[in-house]
Amino acid sequence: MPVSKKKACIIAVCGKGGVGKTSISAMIVKILSANPGNKVLAIDADPAVGLASALGILVHKTVDDIRNDLIRRVQHGTSEDKTQILSRLDYEMFSALAETKNLAFLAIGRPEKDGCYCQVNHMLKDIIASLADNFDYVVIDGEAGIEQVNRRVMEKVTHLILVSDPSAKGLNVVKTIKEVSDSVVAYEKHGLILNRVRGESEFNQIKMPDELVSLGWIPEDNAIRSFDMDGRSILELENSPAMDAVKNCLDIALS
Repeated sequence: MPVSKKKACIIAVCGKGGVGKTSISAMIVKILSANPGNKVLAIDADPAVGLASALGILVHKTVDDIRNDLIRRVQHGTSEDKTQILSRLDYEMFSALAETKNLAFLAIGRPEKDGCYCQVNHMLKDIIASLADNFDYVVIDGEAGIEQVNRRVMEKVTHLILVSDPSAKGLNVVKTIKEVSDSVVAYEKHGLILNRVRGESEFNQIKMPDELVSLGWIPEDNAIRSFDMDGRSILELENSPAMDAVKNCLDIALS
Protein backbone atom coordinates (compact mmCIF):
# COMPACT_ATOMS: atom_id res chain seq x y z
CA MET A 1 0.00 0.00 0.00
CA PRO A 2 1.56 3.37 -1.00
CA VAL A 3 2.43 5.79 1.78
CA SER A 4 0.57 9.09 1.44
CA LYS A 5 2.77 12.18 1.34
CA LYS A 6 2.38 14.60 4.22
CA LYS A 7 0.92 17.85 2.95
CA ALA A 8 3.12 20.91 2.89
CA CYS A 9 3.13 23.24 5.87
CA ILE A 10 2.33 26.64 4.35
CA ILE A 11 3.28 29.63 6.51
CA ALA A 12 2.11 33.12 5.51
CA VAL A 13 3.83 35.99 7.34
CA CYS A 14 1.88 39.27 7.31
CA GLY A 15 1.96 42.61 9.11
CA LYS A 16 2.25 46.36 8.76
CA GLY A 17 5.16 47.60 6.70
CA GLY A 18 8.31 48.44 8.63
CA VAL A 19 7.81 46.06 11.57
CA GLY A 20 10.50 43.58 10.50
CA LYS A 21 8.18 41.11 8.76
CA THR A 22 10.67 40.28 6.01
CA SER A 23 13.58 39.73 8.42
CA ILE A 24 11.42 37.35 10.45
CA SER A 25 10.34 35.55 7.27
CA ALA A 26 14.01 35.15 6.32
CA MET A 27 14.87 33.80 9.78
CA ILE A 28 12.02 31.28 9.53
CA VAL A 29 13.40 30.16 6.16
CA LYS A 30 16.89 29.79 7.66
CA ILE A 31 15.63 27.79 10.64
CA LEU A 32 13.57 25.40 8.52
CA SER A 33 16.20 24.92 5.80
CA ALA A 34 18.93 24.26 8.42
CA ASN A 35 17.58 20.69 8.53
CA PRO A 36 18.85 19.10 5.30
CA GLY A 37 15.87 16.74 5.39
CA ASN A 38 13.45 19.64 4.89
CA LYS A 39 12.58 20.85 1.41
CA VAL A 40 11.73 24.54 1.77
CA LEU A 41 10.13 26.95 -0.70
CA ALA A 42 10.37 30.67 0.08
CA ILE A 43 7.85 32.86 -1.76
CA ASP A 44 8.32 36.62 -1.88
CA ALA A 45 4.82 38.06 -2.35
CA ASP A 46 5.91 41.61 -1.53
CA PRO A 47 6.43 43.79 -4.66
CA ALA A 48 9.57 45.25 -3.08
CA VAL A 49 11.19 41.76 -3.30
CA GLY A 50 12.70 42.31 0.13
CA LEU A 51 12.88 38.61 0.99
CA ALA A 52 15.21 38.01 -1.96
CA SER A 53 17.62 40.60 -0.56
CA ALA A 54 17.32 39.24 2.97
CA LEU A 55 18.23 35.76 1.69
CA GLY A 56 20.94 36.99 -0.67
CA ILE A 57 19.11 35.70 -3.76
CA LEU A 58 19.26 37.36 -7.17
CA VAL A 59 15.86 37.37 -8.91
CA HIS A 60 15.98 36.84 -12.69
CA LYS A 61 12.27 36.30 -13.35
CA THR A 62 9.07 36.81 -11.35
CA VAL A 63 5.61 35.28 -11.62
CA ASP A 64 4.41 38.69 -12.78
CA ASP A 65 6.93 38.57 -15.67
CA ILE A 66 5.48 35.21 -16.70
CA ARG A 67 1.93 36.51 -16.37
CA ASN A 68 2.58 39.64 -18.45
CA ASP A 69 4.33 37.62 -21.15
CA LEU A 70 1.32 35.31 -21.46
CA ILE A 71 -1.10 38.25 -21.59
CA ARG A 72 0.95 39.79 -24.41
CA ARG A 73 0.78 36.51 -26.33
CA VAL A 74 -2.99 36.27 -25.79
CA GLN A 75 -3.44 39.86 -26.95
CA HIS A 76 -1.45 39.08 -30.10
CA GLY A 77 -3.57 36.01 -30.82
CA THR A 78 -1.50 33.04 -29.62
CA SER A 79 -2.47 29.78 -31.33
CA GLU A 80 -1.79 27.70 -28.21
CA ASP A 81 -4.69 25.79 -26.63
CA LYS A 82 -5.21 25.63 -22.85
CA THR A 83 -3.17 22.45 -22.46
CA GLN A 84 -0.21 24.00 -24.29
CA ILE A 85 -0.52 27.21 -22.25
CA LEU A 86 -0.54 25.27 -18.98
CA SER A 87 2.47 23.25 -20.06
CA ARG A 88 4.37 26.42 -20.98
CA LEU A 89 3.40 28.14 -17.71
CA ASP A 90 4.48 25.09 -15.73
CA TYR A 91 7.88 25.11 -17.47
CA GLU A 92 8.35 28.86 -17.03
CA MET A 93 7.41 28.68 -13.34
CA PHE A 94 10.12 26.09 -12.73
CA SER A 95 12.60 28.20 -14.69
CA ALA A 96 11.77 31.15 -12.39
CA LEU A 97 12.77 29.16 -9.30
CA ALA A 98 16.13 29.98 -7.72
CA GLU A 99 17.38 26.81 -6.03
CA THR A 100 20.25 25.96 -3.71
CA LYS A 101 20.52 22.65 -1.84
CA ASN A 102 17.18 22.12 -0.09
CA LEU A 103 15.93 25.71 -0.51
CA ALA A 104 14.02 27.12 -3.49
CA PHE A 105 12.86 30.71 -3.99
CA LEU A 106 10.06 32.23 -6.06
CA ALA A 107 9.27 35.96 -6.42
CA ILE A 108 5.71 36.98 -7.27
CA GLY A 109 6.56 40.49 -8.45
CA ARG A 110 4.45 43.63 -8.74
CA PRO A 111 0.67 43.70 -8.24
CA GLU A 112 -1.48 43.22 -11.32
CA LYS A 113 -2.41 46.25 -13.35
CA ASP A 114 -5.99 47.22 -14.08
CA GLY A 115 -7.73 45.03 -16.62
CA CYS A 116 -5.98 41.84 -15.54
CA TYR A 117 -6.80 38.45 -17.03
CA CYS A 118 -8.54 36.52 -14.23
CA GLN A 119 -8.17 33.19 -16.03
CA VAL A 120 -4.42 33.70 -16.27
CA ASN A 121 -4.25 34.53 -12.57
CA HIS A 122 -6.21 31.40 -11.65
CA MET A 123 -3.93 29.21 -13.75
CA LEU A 124 -0.83 30.71 -12.13
CA LYS A 125 -2.27 30.22 -8.63
CA ASP A 126 -3.04 26.58 -9.46
CA ILE A 127 0.52 26.04 -10.66
CA ILE A 128 1.97 27.67 -7.52
CA ALA A 129 -0.24 25.43 -5.35
CA SER A 130 0.90 22.39 -7.32
CA LEU A 131 4.52 23.49 -6.99
CA ALA A 132 4.11 23.84 -3.22
CA ASP A 133 3.13 20.17 -3.00
CA ASN A 134 6.75 19.28 -3.80
CA PHE A 135 8.00 20.88 -0.58
CA ASP A 136 7.72 20.18 3.14
CA TYR A 137 7.50 23.85 4.08
CA VAL A 138 6.42 26.95 2.17
CA VAL A 139 7.16 30.35 3.72
CA ILE A 140 5.35 33.32 2.16
CA ASP A 141 6.53 36.85 2.92
CA GLY A 142 3.24 38.62 2.20
CA GLU A 143 2.24 42.20 1.64
CA ALA A 144 0.53 43.95 4.53
CA GLY A 145 -2.62 41.82 4.37
CA ILE A 146 -3.43 38.16 3.81
CA GLU A 147 -6.00 39.10 1.14
CA GLN A 148 -3.12 39.81 -1.27
CA VAL A 149 -1.69 36.35 -0.54
CA ASN A 150 -5.09 34.84 -1.26
CA ARG A 151 -5.54 36.83 -4.47
CA ARG A 152 -2.07 36.42 -5.89
CA VAL A 153 -0.49 33.28 -4.42
CA MET A 154 -2.77 30.64 -2.89
CA GLU A 155 -6.16 30.36 -1.25
CA LYS A 156 -5.16 28.11 1.65
CA VAL A 157 -2.37 28.36 4.21
CA THR A 158 -1.83 26.17 7.23
CA HIS A 159 -0.28 28.83 9.48
CA LEU A 160 -0.94 32.57 9.48
CA ILE A 161 1.83 34.37 11.39
CA LEU A 162 1.16 38.03 12.14
CA VAL A 163 4.06 40.35 12.95
CA SER A 164 3.82 43.66 14.80
CA ASP A 165 6.01 46.01 16.76
CA PRO A 166 4.82 46.95 20.27
CA SER A 167 2.95 50.06 19.03
CA ALA A 168 -0.83 50.37 19.31
CA LYS A 169 -0.95 51.16 15.58
CA GLY A 170 0.91 47.99 14.66
CA LEU A 171 -1.34 45.89 16.89
CA ASN A 172 -4.47 47.45 15.39
CA VAL A 173 -3.19 46.58 11.91
CA VAL A 174 -2.62 42.90 12.71
CA LYS A 175 -5.99 42.74 14.46
CA THR A 176 -7.60 44.00 11.24
CA ILE A 177 -5.57 41.54 9.14
CA LYS A 178 -6.85 38.71 11.36
CA GLU A 179 -10.45 39.89 10.95
CA VAL A 180 -10.11 40.07 7.16
CA SER A 181 -8.34 36.71 7.08
CA ASP A 182 -11.28 35.00 8.72
CA SER A 183 -13.39 35.74 5.65
CA VAL A 184 -10.95 35.66 2.71
CA VAL A 185 -8.52 32.80 3.34
CA ALA A 186 -8.60 29.29 4.74
CA TYR A 187 -6.00 28.83 7.48
CA GLU A 188 -5.65 26.26 10.24
CA LYS A 189 -3.73 28.17 12.92
CA HIS A 190 -2.70 31.74 13.56
CA GLY A 191 -0.32 33.46 15.94
CA LEU A 192 1.21 36.86 16.69
CA ILE A 193 4.92 37.62 17.01
CA LEU A 194 5.87 40.94 18.59
CA ASN A 195 9.13 42.27 17.17
CA ARG A 196 11.73 44.72 18.53
CA VAL A 197 10.59 44.39 22.14
CA ARG A 198 12.88 45.93 24.76
CA GLY A 199 12.79 43.15 27.31
CA GLU A 200 10.33 41.02 29.26
CA SER A 201 9.03 43.94 31.31
CA GLU A 202 8.00 45.86 28.16
CA PHE A 203 6.36 42.74 26.72
CA ASN A 204 4.30 42.28 29.89
CA GLN A 205 3.03 45.87 29.60
CA ILE A 206 1.72 45.44 26.06
CA LYS A 207 -2.04 45.10 25.78
CA MET A 208 -2.55 42.21 23.42
CA PRO A 209 -5.75 42.02 21.34
CA ASP A 210 -7.98 39.28 22.76
CA GLU A 211 -8.55 37.83 19.28
CA LEU A 212 -4.86 37.02 18.74
CA VAL A 213 -2.82 34.09 20.01
CA SER A 214 0.63 35.20 21.19
CA LEU A 215 3.61 33.17 19.96
CA GLY A 216 6.14 35.29 21.84
CA TRP A 217 8.41 38.26 21.27
CA ILE A 218 11.66 39.09 19.50
CA PRO A 219 14.24 41.36 21.14
CA GLU A 220 15.89 44.25 19.38
CA ASP A 221 19.04 42.80 17.83
CA ASN A 222 21.89 44.93 16.50
CA ALA A 223 23.08 42.02 14.36
CA ILE A 224 19.84 42.10 12.36
CA ARG A 225 20.15 45.86 11.91
CA SER A 226 23.76 45.46 10.79
CA PHE A 227 22.88 42.71 8.29
CA ASP A 228 20.11 44.89 6.85
CA MET A 229 22.39 47.90 6.49
CA ASP A 230 25.18 45.86 4.87
CA GLY A 231 22.81 43.90 2.60
CA ARG A 232 24.07 40.58 3.96
CA SER A 233 22.05 37.37 3.77
CA ILE A 234 20.22 36.30 6.93
CA LEU A 235 21.27 32.77 5.98
CA GLU A 236 24.77 33.75 7.20
CA LEU A 237 23.52 34.95 10.59
CA GLU A 238 24.78 32.98 13.61
CA ASN A 239 24.45 33.29 17.40
CA SER A 240 21.63 35.81 17.30
CA PRO A 241 19.18 36.46 20.18
CA ALA A 242 16.56 37.37 17.59
CA MET A 243 17.10 34.09 15.72
CA ASP A 244 16.79 32.10 18.96
CA ALA A 245 13.54 33.92 19.78
CA VAL A 246 12.11 33.32 16.30
CA LYS A 247 12.90 29.61 16.66
CA ASN A 248 11.00 29.50 19.95
CA CYS A 249 8.01 31.26 18.38
CA LEU A 250 8.11 28.92 15.37
CA ASP A 251 8.21 25.85 17.61
CA ILE A 252 5.05 27.08 19.34
CA ALA A 253 3.34 27.90 16.04
CA LEU A 254 4.04 24.46 14.56
CA SER A 255 3.31 22.45 17.71
